[in-house]
Amino acid sequence: MRIKQIAACLAVASGVLLGGCAETMMKSEPSLYERLGGKPAIVAVVDDFVGNVAADKRINGYFAKTNIPRLKQMLVDQICAGTGGPCTYSGRDMKTAHAGMGVDDAAFNALVEDLVKTLDKFKVPAKEKNELLGILGPMKSDIVTHGGRY
Repeated sequence: MRIKQIAACLAVASGVLLGGCAETMMKSEPSLYERLGGKPAIVAVVDDFVGNVAADKRINGYFAKTNIPRLKQMLVDQICAGTGGPCTYSGRDMKTAHAGMGVDDAAFNALVEDLVKTLDKFKVPAKEKNELLGILGPMKSDIVTHGGRY
């Protein structure tokens, strides 16, 4: 009789533990990709952002010879992949992509301002905005070279 009681207690205990783990796993936060609204939202943000950059006289010269449709696709893939989405970024690394462009701190900061303007337009919550900027921010060291302009 004692063995059956111990076995029953172990079964209950393991059920409680596993149930608690399953409940915790089910309550985990969705990825940033999901919280941003998935690929359609990322496409909309990138379209608006690229429009902001094109209108920004401080930095639009950097993009004068850029294949804009390809740039948009690379940005969508990069943001999608970086936020936990199903995309794969197949573009060049940031150091190679920006080599010889002479991007300085002011230009990089202007680009970030243009992105924040877009995120604010789409009412992206502060938490998600900060997470996204936190993913993109470390790329600065590979993008900024302090050389000549365009």
